[in-house]
Amino acid sequence: MAFGEEKYTFRPLTLSERWLWERFVMEHEHGHLLQSWTWGDLKASATWRPLRLGLFDERQQLVAGVQVLRRTAPRVPVQLGHLAYIPKGPVLDWTQVEIRDLFFARLHPFLRRHGALALRFECDLEAETPLGEQTRAYFEREGMQSLPSVQPLRTIQLDLEPSEEMLLSQMKEKWRYNVRLARKRGVTIRLAETLEDVQSWYALMETTSERDKFGIHSLRYYQRAWQLYRADDRLRLYLAEHEGQLLAGIFVSRYAREGIYMYGASSNEKRQLMPNYLLQWEAIRWVKANGAVRYDFWGIPDTEAEDEAMAGVYRFKRGWGGRVVQFVGGYQYVYNPLAMKLASRFV
Repeated sequence: MAFGEEKYTFRPLTLSERWLWERFVMEHEHGHLLQSWTWGDLKASATWRPLRLGLFDERQQLVAGVQVLRRTAPRVPVQLGHLAYIPKGPVLDWTQVEIRDLFFARLHPFLRRHGALALRFECDLEAETPLGEQTRAYFEREGMQSLPSVQPLRTIQLDLEPSEEMLLSQMKEKWRYNVRLARKRGVTIRLAETLEDVQSWYALMETTSERDKFGIHSLRYYQRAWQLYRADDRLRLYLAEHEGQLLAGIFVSRYAREGIYMYGASSNEKRQLMPNYLLQWEAIRWVKANGAVRYDFWGIPDTEAEDEAMAGVYRFKRGWGGRVVQFVGGYQYVYNPLAMKLASRFV
């Protein structure tokens, strides 16, 4: 064994160790909301089966971990064949190549032994950086195949280290103007307090989906997400109103020192009041005040072409002064090539 592999233990975490998992992911440089225990619980209500696996050192300290989501064909037990998927993980120090190599060396046989036909994952590493390119080369050497991402490949991230005054000065002048305009014209912001509030927001989500031609989850999914994260104030639904009329709303999370703009919806009415600008600014202020060091606008088009279907989304997110980030993308490791046609029907 290399570099003392026998000192490390690889095993699933139990429900009683949830606190250990959450502390590890929350405090880790590469921790992400989609690796939180609660996200696994949310996905468990949407046909996925979460599994949390950890690499422990000789002192039983968790040094690397991953939340794997598993999906099977209807009525097929996971042990008989499933697709394993890791969103924004594993959670490990990618600069420690020995730990990285050992982690995957333990992960692959464990998943294969427990019925995985293939593993798909998207780590939270930035492309075209020394670490990102080094890790991409490792994936390719190990026979992992590049494939399209499920999570956004590109995004815009706003550095929250500067003061609020500096953040305002860094955004485009029209964005500052629209934030102030919304306030001046009587737009108010409040937090969702009930499931009925989420339902009212969902009606706007249906309108937005039809207007901008994109798919959405069920009402129950958004209500479940709101309920699961609300207890410890890790996710808020901000609502913008004018004279009692709901105009727009956004789901925003704060986890592992990062704020994420997750879902947004707006009415076709009173758009001239610019409620979306005030919503974003209040969300940015909240996550910054609670220790976040960056705000992720969560996805932009693959190109910046003006005829891109989501070009308007790109312009809106770009105006806040953040920088474009592209991740290394999705990868797949196949354990059972003959079953991949079946596995492709799981996603």
